[in-house]
Amino acid sequence: MVRAAVLPAVHAPLSVTTIELPEPGPGQVRVRLAAAGVCHSDLSLSNGTLRQPVGHEGAGTVLAVGEEVTGLAPGDRVVFNWAPSCGSCHFCARLHEPWLCVRANEATTAPYAHTGTGDALYPGLSVATFAEETVVPARALIPVPDGVPFQDAALLGCALLTGYGAVHHSAGVRPGESVVVLGTGGVGLATLQAARLAGAGRIIAVDVAEEKEELARSAGATDFVLASERTAKDVRALTEGGYGADVALECAGRAETIRAAWDATRRGGRTTVVGIGGKDERVTFSALEIFHFARQLRGCVYGDSDPARDIPLLAEHNRTGHLTPSTLVTRHITLDDLPEALTHLDAPRGGRTVVLF
Repeated sequence: MVRAAVLPAVHAPLSVTTIELPEPGPGQVRVRLAAAGVCHSDLSLSNGTLRQPVGHEGAGTVLAVGEEVTGLAPGDRVVFNWAPSCGSCHFCARLHEPWLCVRANEATTAPYAHTGTGDALYPGLSVATFAEETVVPARALIPVPDGVPFQDAALLGCALLTGYGAVHHSAGVRPGESVVVLGTGGVGLATLQAARLAGAGRIIAVDVAEEKEELARSAGATDFVLASERTAKDVRALTEGGYGADVALECAGRAETIRAAWDATRRGGRTTVVGIGGKDERVTFSALEIFHFARQLRGCVYGDSDPARDIPLLAEHNRTGHLTPSTLVTRHITLDDLPEALTHLDAPRGGRTVVLF
């Protein structure tokens, strides 16, 4: 029996309880958690329909491996990949876009553990990292070097990977370009760090909370704009000639910030939507402005990243000090603190919260 944070029902509060994990089966691995990041996606999952332990960003140590597992052994240090690609579907094999794998979340549909009374439990976002231990497919784990602290490694699998990929893969930021990042939560702060790593010139952070300025500047922002109805105008005023940013990265997932990101982008520039918005959110553009401004607007799933390729690269950037996940973290908590921490995720303050086990 291990302790885990479980959503017992739709819209029910998170509960920390004991669950029964099986031994790893063929192709599976059992991991002891050392650290887990608290992401806004975990709050979104709380509105789901399955009884499930949650959490998808974490790092830990391999305890046991099942049959048919190669490349992993007890004692290995690993990062979780919550969207493991299959390598054989249309998107993986033909298009080489593993971040769009059609089988990435198939583990969420099968029970992986049970409550003390025998009720089936489903792993939230495939890996269920808000637990002392978890059992996952081997392809959901990426080895991490010894020189990377677990609390840093925990953020490599979601916040850092998404922010890094948004800058380097999705938007393709080039040295000297001006960049604006709207929303400075965990992913937004990671995006600022990645823009600095890419050699961007002016890096403008935008947020609704004035107290985020110091945090944003520590992540790489050269300027800070307090969000308002004048956001786009204020951003453009900071750019060369007042034309707007070469690249805008929206990290809030809201219709109004997506529109502001578009308006803050220069003519011919690139707007990338990193945040996950609601299905009822609507963003409108006129046919004329799409023609006239000649901007590119695109989405971004998981930073358009290949975790098997990119997480080792991020780990090396962390080891050499070029990326510092620890500066994104403003709070450390225990598993018992998690239910309360989730209730504050929508509050516009602080950066990433990390659960330490």
